[in-house]
Amino acid sequence: MRKEVKVAIVGGVFTVMVGGAGYGAYNIVTAVSGGGSDGSAAAGGEVRRSGPPTADEIKDTSRKFLAAWAKNDAAGAADYTNYAEDAKSVLSAWHEDAHVTHTVLTAGTPSGAKVPFKVRATVSFDGKTKKMAYDSSLTVVRGATTGRALVKWSPAVLHPELKDGDELVTGESAAPAIEAVDRNGAVLTAEKYPSLRPVLDQLRTKYGDEAGGSAGIEMYVKRQGADGSATTKTLLTLAEGKPGKLRTTLSAGVQAAAEQQVTKYGKSSVVAVKPSTGEILAVANQEKGDFNPAFQGGTPPGSVMKIVTAAALIDNGVASEGGAAPCPDSAVSMSQTFRNLKGMTPNENATLSESFARSCNTAFIKLSDELGAANFASEATERFGLGKDWKTGIASRDGSVETDGTSNDAAGMIGQGLVKVNALNMASVTATAMTGTFHQPYLVSPDLDDRQIATAQGLRPGTSQQLRNMMARTAVSGTAANAMAGVPSPKGAKTGSAELDGQGTSDSWFAGYSNDIAAAATVPAGGHGGDAAGPIVAAVLKAGQ
Repeated sequence: MRKEVKVAIVGGVFTVMVGGAGYGAYNIVTAVSGGGSDGSAAAGGEVRRSGPPTADEIKDTSRKFLAAWAKNDAAGAADYTNYAEDAKSVLSAWHEDAHVTHTVLTAGTPSGAKVPFKVRATVSFDGKTKKMAYDSSLTVVRGATTGRALVKWSPAVLHPELKDGDELVTGESAAPAIEAVDRNGAVLTAEKYPSLRPVLDQLRTKYGDEAGGSAGIEMYVKRQGADGSATTKTLLTLAEGKPGKLRTTLSAGVQAAAEQQVTKYGKSSVVAVKPSTGEILAVANQEKGDFNPAFQGGTPPGSVMKIVTAAALIDNGVASEGGAAPCPDSAVSMSQTFRNLKGMTPNENATLSESFARSCNTAFIKLSDELGAANFASEATERFGLGKDWKTGIASRDGSVETDGTSNDAAGMIGQGLVKVNALNMASVTATAMTGTFHQPYLVSPDLDDRQIATAQGLRPGTSQQLRNMMARTAVSGTAANAMAGVPSPKGAKTGSAELDGQGTSDSWFAGYSNDIAAAATVPAGGHGGDAAGPIVAAVLKAGQ
């Protein structure tokens, strides 16, 4: 039978960090679990104070809190916090349920009301013992009703990266460890590919048993997602299990290029897929954390959405590659005036191909009423597969194109309004445009767990050919030409600049393909699509040849 103990965590975030030197310690408290309590922290008859805590109060409160914690006096420690009930539950579980048998807390020099401290702890379970060490901090505040100096409670005090609703578990690991490998057998690790950390955690939770490994003994955090799925993150390994091998669709070479590229732009994300199959070749994010914006994000993509709009115009007989799509200085829909990017010369004789390559907003807005919002949304869903409940193998968002009968509907046709997608979605859109067939992206073969992947109609042959022609023109002589220079042919691309309310600089989007690889990237507040997201995509496409 599986043995485990656990504790519900009320708030904060989680990681293990080994403490370093240069720590101006002023107090060390240590005790073996089972120590006594100093009773109530209340100071009877004391005059109620106001204003920020004094330096002496900060030092005294933090010392008493840490001393009580180290002595396993959860009630006493909790009474030095501003949320005693929550704190008592978590602090009790630290020793009793998480099996921490010895705690040493070393307080550092306060910085204002914030007191850093080091944690050194011993965890013992089922005859296995292991030490752990990390840094944390607490902040002393004035109690709103008592006037006492109190520790501002959050589970992050216990461990700097605990979050609401987490369970801290010591016991048999929730799932056996995995050795994830790429499509060619190369081992994939979070140390070498940092963006894969949340991906590998999810893969272990979901496929650890199927991969054939054996469980170890660990202290780990179990986290419930909004969709009901659970993920785990190991904090400490007391006994190693045997990892099972899990083959993914990733390409180590393409992943390495993606990782390197996202370091250049803050909050950037990129995804690459194999158009002929839907296999995901790479996923990378500049921000490293549990949230995977490349798969789970959702923001307007700007003009890269014109790939879908152009297909809808062609499929519904509104326009064609060589047909008229005038590009005036402005266009009006539902009383809202739309304009092009600064510096674009109007062209009343433009074709759809030319307006697509130049990324003329007004050309698409002028055609929006004839196309109709329902036809646009249907194209996105029924032919490109957006919103079709994708099952990639890990948590992902499959995009949404909503309509509301306002000017948002026209705005959606140029990638604004109520369109919400991520890099994964737009890489798939690009792949569908290239091949004419929708292949739902996936990271692990659906044969492993017999999951049903999403399906969609795909494009008519003539529509796909016209899209390829227009995207090729954009990549060679349109707005994507600079970024795509040097990318092998056959190739195609589309740029996008998404304007968000309250944001001075637009989000940069770019989607492109070359041979049998398609990729899309976004750089929040990165400006024009070809300037920031474009070079990311180009480098990833080159790596996939």
